[in-house]
Amino acid sequence: MTDIDLDATRRVHELMPYTRLLGVEVERFDADEVRARIAWAPERCTSNGLLHGGLLMSLADSLGAMVAFANLPADAAGTTTVSSSTNFLRGVTSGTLHGVARPLHKGRTTVVADTELFDDDGRLVGRVTQTQLFLR
Repeated sequence: MTDIDLDATRRVHELMPYTRLLGVEVERFDADEVRARIAWAPERCTSNGLLHGGLLMSLADSLGAMVAFANLPADAAGTTTVSSSTNFLRGVTSGTLHGVARPLHKGRTTVVADTELFDDDGRLVGRVTQTQLFLR
């Protein structure tokens, strides 16, 4: 298990307050890779103790935004998601949801991020590809 980067977590919670509500803990935050996790909790679940799909998508969207922000051009003020494609592969009923986002494309106007979500056993839970637009 990777240690939490408390400074990065605090910064992300300030930039995206929704991540605090979700319980996101940032492990790594740089232009090449962003890693974060969310602990399983019953209030984050749908039926049968499964982490809610919206929570999985929220973590992936947040990770994509973080990797875009880490690649923000000097003349950009922020980013916004303009497209997202999600594939759910299995449910998470305990432990921790882990996410890793990497840029597939770093352009002048957009970043395309690939985010993989894993359970504690390293099994792929979901995959999200999204495009983030730089705001000027």
